[in-house]
Amino acid sequence: MEKRNIAVIFGGQSTEHEVSCMSVINVASNIDTDEWNVILIGITKEGHWVLANDLDSIKDGSWRDSETTAEISPDAVRGCVMITTPDDKVMDVELDVIFPVLHGKYGEDGTIQGLFELAGIPYVGCGVLSSAVCMDKFYTKIIVEKTGIRQARFAGVRRQELKTEAGLNAAMDRVESEIAYPIFIKPSQAGSSVGVTKAESRKELAEGLKKAAEVDSKILCEEFIKGREVECAVFGGGDDEIVAAGVGEILAAADFYDYDAKYNNPDSQTVLEPDLPEETIEAIRRDAIEIFKAVDGFGLSRVDFFVDENGQPVFNEINTLPGFTAISMYPMLWEKQGISKKELVAKLIENALKREAH
Repeated sequence: MEKRNIAVIFGGQSTEHEVSCMSVINVASNIDTDEWNVILIGITKEGHWVLANDLDSIKDGSWRDSETTAEISPDAVRGCVMITTPDDKVMDVELDVIFPVLHGKYGEDGTIQGLFELAGIPYVGCGVLSSAVCMDKFYTKIIVEKTGIRQARFAGVRRQELKTEAGLNAAMDRVESEIAYPIFIKPSQAGSSVGVTKAESRKELAEGLKKAAEVDSKILCEEFIKGREVECAVFGGGDDEIVAAGVGEILAAADFYDYDAKYNNPDSQTVLEPDLPEETIEAIRRDAIEIFKAVDGFGLSRVDFFVDENGQPVFNEINTLPGFTAISMYPMLWEKQGISKKELVAKLIENALKREAH
């Protein structure tokens, strides 16, 4: 049987560029090369698209120096990646499917998914709408609010409000009228807890709003939920039944699970068999599937919750392109269910092929 072509796209212009470069190694190394020709397309932090020679070039970072470009054509008739060599020779390679391994801005927010839709090429993961609304934590909460699933109280602030002292004070007055301290402050569209702070006072709220505004024009302020941090992996959509894996628990080495605690602190731990009542685990799995459906999810997502002091789940956020690194919860939760990374990657690709591009 003739091999099919799969483009695996990684890197990107977001603050999670390095995480993507770790994730792609786990994804690409688990694609069946007897069945697929794997084309590795890297996007630099500046937004330059290049062809990576192999996984070793990703591991050592030398892919960024590649002089061969590789760009997905938006032409739906061609359905290809255009590869241009240093001597300006251009070759179109038709693609059967795309596996984006991109986290955060321009990778997880519906923008690149729109390119795939224009190109008419099937791709792994959520579509334009679900990617966009899930990347924006504020709008995710508005949608989840309609399901009746419990979540933290929240309020939104825009960067423009913070330009004057009067605007900042008015925004803080509004937040304080909705939420009691301590208050979590998050850039609405950043991933991996980048720019997140916890405020115990009005002074810290002001500092946190300004810090979040450096990352995003929209800021989400949330009620502090005292409890345990847990995550649930969801798969399916289209012809595939939507199913949830077990529940994993995050034991953050810091006050909360920020970017540094997640990727740089070896004392942060993930527990795949948390000591939780079976009914709590089932409630989390049920809510995760319900939320995935509510946002029109497809392919994969990781849905994060708190378990409060009364043992009740509280929705936190949903990630439509969760990490696939060696310490990432999504693949580990499926491995706990007996599905290896290789099987999981194959399932995600086959799921993508079942959903034709619009």
